Amino acid sequence: MTDTLVIVFVKNIKLGTVKTRLAKTIGDYGAFEVYTELVKITQKATAKLNTDKRIYFSNAIVDDQWNNEFKAIQQGADLGERMLNAFKDGFSAGYKKIVLIGSDLPDINEEDILKGFNALDENQVVFGPAEDGGYYLVGMSKLEPTVFTNKPWSQPELLKVTLQELHNLNIKVGTLDVLNDIDTYEDLIASNFYKNNIKLQEKIQQLND
Repeated sequence: MTDTLVIVFVKNIKLGTVKTRLAKTIGDYGAFEVYTELVKITQKATAKLNTDKRIYFSNAIVDDQWNNEFKAIQQGADLGERMLNAFKDGFSAGYKKIVLIGSDLPDINEEDILKGFNALDENQVVFGPAEDGGYYLVGMSKLEPTVFTNKPWSQPELLKVTLQELHNLNIKVGTLDVLNDIDTYEDLIASNFYKNNIKLQEKIQQLND
């Protein structure tokens, strides 16, 4: 066991349940293909990290992803409660620094996660801001439940509101580079992830012909 932990939140890749906003434009099968590729990118970004990993699935544990890693199912009524419980588990197990990421980032890499850990040398909390006003990464060196309680999830003011509350509590916060996740068709076609993946383009084209 190391004293650092990466938590990955993964939605089970099930037709009709992933990337639902994107599916409105490219259909359920297209959204399924996109999310499958995004999970592969997340797996690659975490593969060589010299930290412990815990993979939290939304509904059911998948054996053929993240082989030999700790796996569990997310517990909680909303995203905040699910993340809070995962952090609680991690700190209870003895980890000193914990970073949590999602699994829908086309540009996430190992370095982004390491920057999160490095920021925790001088900060109690760190965020990786997303272009939509939320965040793709949250890390802590000590549990701060306020990050996860009574927040406007999936709203553009999420990170702004969270940072203001932490400022009011005099909690030191670091921020990383801004990245964009893939929620809409506009996000998808603007991304290098899509532009550089000819196979994915062809699949989506075939599905929508």
